[in-house]
Amino acid sequence: MQFSTIEELVQLAEAQGQAIADIMIEEEALATGVPKEKIISKMFQHLDTMEKAVQRGLTEEIRSRSGLTGGDARKLEGYLRQGSTLSGQRVLQAVSRAIATNEVNAAMGTIVATPTAGASGVIPGCLFGLAGELGVDRDVMVRFLFTSGAIGYVIANRSFISGAAGGCQAEVGSASAMAAGAIVEMAGGTPRQSAHAVAIALKNTLGLVCDPVAGLVEVPCVMRNAMGASNAIVSADLALAGIESIIPADEVIGAMYRVGQAMPGTLKETALGGLAATPTGERHRQRLFGSSHERAEEKGGIQDE
Repeated sequence: MQFSTIEELVQLAEAQGQAIADIMIEEEALATGVPKEKIISKMFQHLDTMEKAVQRGLTEEIRSRSGLTGGDARKLEGYLRQGSTLSGQRVLQAVSRAIATNEVNAAMGTIVATPTAGASGVIPGCLFGLAGELGVDRDVMVRFLFTSGAIGYVIANRSFISGAAGGCQAEVGSASAMAAGAIVEMAGGTPRQSAHAVAIALKNTLGLVCDPVAGLVEVPCVMRNAMGASNAIVSADLALAGIESIIPADEVIGAMYRVGQAMPGTLKETALGGLAATPTGERHRQRLFGSSHERAEEKGGIQDE
C-alpha cells in the first residue's frame, strides 16, 4: 500500500483528486494483483451478506444460545414506528440495524466481521441506516465499505482492532471510527473531513474496556455496537460541520495503542473485570457455566472435600 497513516491516505486522495474509496480499490488491486472488477464484485457479496444479517435481526425471533441477548432490534424498530423518538429517525435506524447484526452474530448467524465479529454491527448499522435517508444506490454503499476498509487498514497496522489486544476501544472504537470516516465521504465530505471524523470517533472511545459477561460476546457488546453507530454518525456530523479534531487521527490511533498496552489484562476480554465482574455478571456466568469449583470437578481437577 502507498499509505500507512491516515494523513498519507488523505494526501494521496487530495493529490489525485479522488475519494478514499477509489484509493483503496486501486491499492487493493495493486497489492493483490486481482483486477479491480473482481475486488468490487467481492465487496458486493459482502454487502449482500450484511443486508441479510440486518434483515434477520429486524424480522426474525433472534435469541442467543445463552439467552442473554436477542429481540432488542425488533423492539427498537417498533419504537421507531411510533414516530416519536428522542434521538431521531436517522440515528435510531442505524442503531437498530447495528443491534440487529450483532444479535445475529451472538446467535451464531452469518455476519461480516467489520473489523471483528464482536464489532460487526457498527458499519452495516450506519450504512443501512443512512443509505435510504441519503438516497444512495448500492454502488455508493460498496464504496462506503472500501472507505471504511482503508481506515481500518491503517488502524489495524498501527494499533489494535481486537478487544483481547486493546480493549473495546480497539474493537467497537475502531469500527466506529471506520464508519465515521465513510459516512463523511458518503454524505459528500472531503477526505480531510473524513480524517477528522475518524479522530473524533476514536477519541470518544479511548479507554473503553472489553468486559464480556460470562465471557460471551453479547453483554455489553450488543449495546456497545449501538453506541458505536450513534458515535459514528455524530462524529461525522461534527466533521461535516467543519469542526476539526485538535489531535490528528494518526496521533489518536497512537494514543489508543498506548492506552491499550497500559490497560490491565482483566479489562481485555478475559471476563475478569468491568461488567463481567459485577454481582449480576458473576451470577450469569455461574448460571451458564457453573462455579470454578464445579468446572474443575467436571475436569477431575478438584476432589470432594
